Amino acid sequence: MKHPPAPNKSPVGILIYICILICSASIEARPPNIVVIMTDDQGWGDLSINGNKNLDTPNIDRLADEGITLENFYVCQVCAPTRAEFLTGRYYPRTGVSGVSTGQGRLNYDETTIADVFKKAGYATGAFGKWHNGTQPPYHPINRGFDQYYGFTSGHWGYYFSPPLDHNGQRVRGKGYVVDDFTSKAIEFIETNKESPFFCYVPYNTPHSPMVISDRFYGKFRDADPEMRNRDPEEEDLMMTRAALAMCENIDWNVGRILAKLGELEIDNNTIVIFFSDNGPNSLRWNGDMKGRKGAIDEGGVRSPFFIRWPNEIPAGESIEEISGAIDLLPTLAELASIPAISKYPLDGRSIRPLLLGEARQWEPRPIFSIKNNQVSVRSQRFRLDNNGQLFDIEADRGQRRNVADKYPEIVKELSSQSRQHLKDMQSEFDKYRDRPFTVGYAKSTTLPARDGTPHGEIKRSSKAPNNSFFTHWKRTDDSITWTVEIGKSKEYEAILHYTCVSGNEGSTIQLSSTNGGATQTNILEAFDPPLYDKSIERMAQSHYFVKEFKAISLGTISLSEGRATLALKATQIPGDTAIDVHSIDLIQLD
Repeated sequence: MKHPPAPNKSPVGILIYICILICSASIEARPPNIVVIMTDDQGWGDLSINGNKNLDTPNIDRLADEGITLENFYVCQVCAPTRAEFLTGRYYPRTGVSGVSTGQGRLNYDETTIADVFKKAGYATGAFGKWHNGTQPPYHPINRGFDQYYGFTSGHWGYYFSPPLDHNGQRVRGKGYVVDDFTSKAIEFIETNKESPFFCYVPYNTPHSPMVISDRFYGKFRDADPEMRNRDPEEEDLMMTRAALAMCENIDWNVGRILAKLGELEIDNNTIVIFFSDNGPNSLRWNGDMKGRKGAIDEGGVRSPFFIRWPNEIPAGESIEEISGAIDLLPTLAELASIPAISKYPLDGRSIRPLLLGEARQWEPRPIFSIKNNQVSVRSQRFRLDNNGQLFDIEADRGQRRNVADKYPEIVKELSSQSRQHLKDMQSEFDKYRDRPFTVGYAKSTTLPARDGTPHGEIKRSSKAPNNSFFTHWKRTDDSITWTVEIGKSKEYEAILHYTCVSGNEGSTIQLSSTNGGATQTNILEAFDPPLYDKSIERMAQSHYFVKEFKAISLGTISLSEGRATLALKATQIPGDTAIDVHSIDLIQLD
């Protein structure tokens, strides 16, 4: 920072000069703010900066123009694992995460998160959007280092306009389109904490399905014939592509809102802004000729766009070719902010600060691994060895069209050995966490959603994907719904059931019982049968999402004893054709 010119030598002038110097030093010494924007199912190719002529993303493109692009940045093939790697700097199987639903996305509560690191250093911390690393305390974001949380903790949400959301563990109603709403809450957090360092995590939930987007953004694409298509154009679903492009332009508009607010508050020069996605695109659309999409551990499934901007500190408009990944962000951001990256467990990632600041005289090469169940793909600086033993020269063949294994047998041997060892190490981690109960009693209130329950008999889920589903088709008293839980504190709990009931089917007796505690029950005397949410602006021919309102009713008080148990929800009496549909149960500790 340049100092102001020396003043005249009058006492007043000298005093003013000293004050200016003190203020300048204070500004100069203030740690940088951090804004991390992560999108959901947005592919590397879903940006105009990466050559896609089907859409315009000027605000995200601006981050690239004003900062550094990591050309070979890798994430996981699906949502929760990437979030876990970003939050911890560790490969996701080590963290307890193994998948995306029915509890598989929970991040072990003894893991140190990036929010823990920054909060300990005096930062205000907030997260606004899709969490996907645990719902029940102590997995909830408020228990993971974040002072503020607003969003939803599930893997996806079934409706995007003013849906039920979570604010610091309390049920609230959203306001408007979710991405716009998350952005507004993030901006409020930035405004509140503008005078002190803050860490603001904005994990958007789009363009993940359902493909819901307003006419304001969809109108441009409604009848569009995309100029650029997937490498297998006959496999591309154009309705899905059009909706995804519209949702990506909405993301860009919201990124622009955040950048504008930083500029308005005059804190943009002292704020590090990062943008990346959690996995490859959620459909076959243009993605730079790369093989694979979301769910695949080829380039198209795990290569993410990545831009980082910090004016006057890192160069503008430059690119870095060295491979990097989500596991690198915790150590990198900590070092950029000059705070210790102290974690309970060893990190797999490394700080790329020397690359960003041009200080890397010699950068030691290393592999980056992608794992999906028992499949492993490994990326070196030049090559990718896929799970089938095929070797691709990514520098020359990003599309993985030419297997060069025969040409480089020694490379195959080396990467195969690394791949086998990684698989062995990660499988042992997966095995540790296959049987984890859901936690109850680690906070005043705990929610057990249908997502985490198990239906028995003829009870069905409302949708194939458990996330954001509810239980329906409850016709028999022999059927039940169970949750496997770990009770953290022996207490009396009030049980609140969220249900719907068709008119004429009132009168069912619903009982909640525990294998290590008591039981409680109530009669459903009031019908509540709202319609499904309006699906007219879901831009797909066929929807898999069914969402409606639910009514809360107290089941009474139940005594639960510390330890592992099974909670069972049963209908001991069903006088009508069906009993009820079930969304969730809240268990509230009583004083």
